[in-house]
Amino acid sequence: MVQDDAKGEIVASSNTAREKKPNVFARIALFIRQVFAELRKVVTPTRQELFKYTAVVLGFVVIMMALVYGMDFVFLWLTTQVFGVPA
Repeated sequence: MVQDDAKGEIVASSNTAREKKPNVFARIALFIRQVFAELRKVVTPTRQELFKYTAVVLGFVVIMMALVYGMDFVFLWLTTQVFGVPA
């Protein structure tokens, strides 16, 4: 039997007998059935969606590269101004 404790968490009641766990092979079979059930839910994108998603990812990567390059350039200029260039 399941009861709510004071914190609102669901815990098993201590006055009832515990259910026996299935054996190892039954648990493995259950896991495999659940994996196949989840794989049936997977939807593959269409060709148009795939190109759109790829363009979005590549665009984001290019923007992030430009941002990092710009920050690197600014910090290089800033450290050169602060510490100078040894001759």
